[in-house]
Amino acid sequence: MSDYETVEVRRRGGAATIVLNRPEALNAWNTQFGIDLKAAILDVAGDDEVRAVCLTGAGRAFSSGADLKDLSGREELTDQGRPNVYKVLTERYHPIITTIRTMPKPVVAAVNGPAVGIGLSLALASDLVVAKESAYFLLAFVNIGLVPDGGSSLFVPSRVGFPRAAEMALLGERVPAPQALEWGLINRVYADDAFDGEVEALVDRLAAGPTASYAGTKRQLNNWLYTRMDEQLELEAQVQQDMAHSDDFVEGVSAFIEKRDSRFQGR
Repeated sequence: MSDYETVEVRRRGGAATIVLNRPEALNAWNTQFGIDLKAAILDVAGDDEVRAVCLTGAGRAFSSGADLKDLSGREELTDQGRPNVYKVLTERYHPIITTIRTMPKPVVAAVNGPAVGIGLSLALASDLVVAKESAYFLLAFVNIGLVPDGGSSLFVPSRVGFPRAAEMALLGERVPAPQALEWGLINRVYADDAFDGEVEALVDRLAAGPTASYAGTKRQLNNWLYTRMDEQLELEAQVQQDMAHSDDFVEGVSAFIEKRDSRFQGR
């Protein structure tokens, strides 16, 4: 495995754990993070010695979503000087999501803290999602004038149905792990002090299991639920690019950075 600046890959037998490793920023996605995570995901997907993959976060968060304070992405601008989110999504983030869904081995998201925005999308792209009791899930896009992306407009309703998906996307409120379990958004919740041991046991079980069977199951579930995934990801990127040119997006980001309530104008 290669070394990366913002993620860490750990091997234990047939299991590979990818640790999102920007704890000082709650594992928020900046430019380097997106590059590193894409490379790490592609590495483990193509390694036949890896039979199960775990995604988790360093520190107290799984991932807080996009890093709105990051300046390293300024090269990703449109001719109008707005963030070129379409390019970032289609060239950097979508390959991460589609590789997780299509790699012929099970992927577990071990959500050790907040999973927000694209961080939530990453977790829900996995086959199994387990969480600490203290963790929470948040479709935060609306809070800065954006829309769900990274596949969350597909993964959330496929797990919890339209009413709860609409509630999460339109209201942008936290869903605590126990409630997420009740809704069917995730698979299991573990007590915080038992979390690491439970995750290790689950991933080891999968790594020792019938890998071809798991791959066949993923193909079946993808064919039933996600045959339009590429189409939906493309739509997300197009709509998100429109939102990035809105005044509400500028206000939402400014309010976030200034730690104040947003004053949206609806344009």
